[in-house]
Amino acid sequence: MDALEVLKHDHRMVEQVFRDYDSAASDRQRRGVVELLVRELSQHAALEEMLVYPLARKVLPDGEQEIDEHLDEHMAVKKTLLALDKLDEGDRRTDDLVASLRRDVEEHIREEEGVLMPRLREAVPQQDLDELGELIGKAKQSAPTRPHPNAPTAPPALTLAAPLAAAYDRLRDRLQQRPTT
Repeated sequence: MDALEVLKHDHRMVEQVFRDYDSAASDRQRRGVVELLVRELSQHAALEEMLVYPLARKVLPDGEQEIDEHLDEHMAVKKTLLALDKLDEGDRRTDDLVASLRRDVEEHIREEEGVLMPRLREAVPQQDLDELGELIGKAKQSAPTRPHPNAPTAPPALTLAAPLAAAYDRLRDRLQQRPTT
C-alpha cells in the first residue's frame, strides 16, 4: 500500500475501535478498547508527524499553514489520550472523554482524507508514496504507543525523541500487560 492508503487503513481501524467501545459489555472491555485507542492513535500521530507532515510541508504551496493546523488537532487528541490513559477501569469520565476524542478524530480524518491526502496524491509521485508506505509500515513497529503532548512535533527533534519515547512506552506496556496490535 502507498502511504496514503496506509493512513486510510489506520483511519478505518480506529473507526472500528470506536464502534468496539460502543459495543463493549463491561468496564473491563471498555478499558481494553481505550488502551487500543491510545496505542493506535499515538502510533498514527507519531508516524504522520515524523514521515508524512514534513513531506507535506515541503511539497504543498501552503504546507506550513496546513500542517500547523493538523499539528494543533494532534495536540488536542494527544491531550485527550493522555487523560484517558491516566483513568482507571470504570472511571465515570471515560465515556465523555471517548466521545470528545471521537469528535476530534472524525473531524481530523475528514480533513485529511478530504483535503490533505488528495493534494498529496497530486503533488507526490506514486513511487515516492509507495516507498513512504513501506517506511511507515516498518516504522510502526518502533513508534511510540502512548501520547506525548510535550514531545517535539517536527523533525529533527521528533526523530530523536520518538525512539526513546517508544522504548519507554513498550516497557510500560509490557509491565502493565497492555494489548499489542
